[in-house]
Amino acid sequence: MHSQANSGAGTRAAIGTSSAAGYGATAIGLHWIIALLIFAAFGLGLYMTGIPGLSMLKLKLFSWHKWIGVTVFALAVLRVLWRATHHAPAPAAGTPAWQAKAAGAAHTLLYVLIVVVPITGYLYSSAAGVPVVYLGIWQLPALIGQNDELKEILKLAHIWLNYLMAVIVVLHAAAALKHQFIERDGTLARMLPFLK
Repeated sequence: MHSQANSGAGTRAAIGTSSAAGYGATAIGLHWIIALLIFAAFGLGLYMTGIPGLSMLKLKLFSWHKWIGVTVFALAVLRVLWRATHHAPAPAAGTPAWQAKAAGAAHTLLYVLIVVVPITGYLYSSAAGVPVVYLGIWQLPALIGQNDELKEILKLAHIWLNYLMAVIVVLHAAAALKHQFIERDGTLARMLPFLK
């Protein structure tokens, strides 16, 4: 009986299911891939918008930025679906209720932003009349027609939502580091198993 229970636990871990001790391989993989892509897109966005005038380099960087955005959106949808069907680990023992609620709110807001930010960028590109050609191969459909007024609104929305996401990510990372290295409750180790 005991060996069967261990075998079942091993099978759940193998398919990436979260347990009380930490997140499964699928959740961890999606988390870090999306995080790295968001960092890349944000840095690229800051750099490319600082390039004066119009050049081949700037156009290439804009294309890369869009490709990353489309990829983040696809992975974000997958991540949200995974999260909706797989329970996250419970907060570490001793975590105050207000901290658990704040962490839950921050996670929810991050899920919303990683979906909405790419959408605003995509719509901004459509309103500007610039097609999104994913990986330089597949031209994605324009969801709205060219509209200069809407373009400016979407541009501002995309910029400020990016900054909001950056603030939430910094707070999220700071909280994880605090839990791991000051409170030493193993919170960060749930997403970085090698820290255990």
